[in-house]
Amino acid sequence: MVGFRRLTVWEKSHVLTLDVYHATRSFPRDELYGLTAQMRRSASSIPANIAEGCCRGGKRDFARFLWNALGSASELEYHLLLASDLKLVDEAARHRLDHRVTEVKRMLTGLIKRLTSEV
Repeated sequence: MVGFRRLTVWEKSHVLTLDVYHATRSFPRDELYGLTAQMRRSASSIPANIAEGCCRGGKRDFARFLWNALGSASELEYHLLLASDLKLVDEAARHRLDHRVTEVKRMLTGLIKRLTSEV
């Protein structure tokens, strides 16, 4: 399999993770073990699953890890909605993060389809 750092979807999900960490710095302290931790964990799980899947035995295993990454992206999408509704992120940050999550989800879906059609 290709090295994960060479995958555009990994690069974009890594940037998304960094952006989520930045956006959650201003969350209230009482959310440190709540929404802050959940958002950071779901965001970092996306590129981590891509990286782990890259070193697995074949396309089927890689696709399984991509499905996990897609699940984490959907989880993050909800956490962003919740953070927005709780007024923890401003509209510009929410829009930027939503756009990045949607882009990563589309890329993951396309890669999964390509991998599973080749198996």
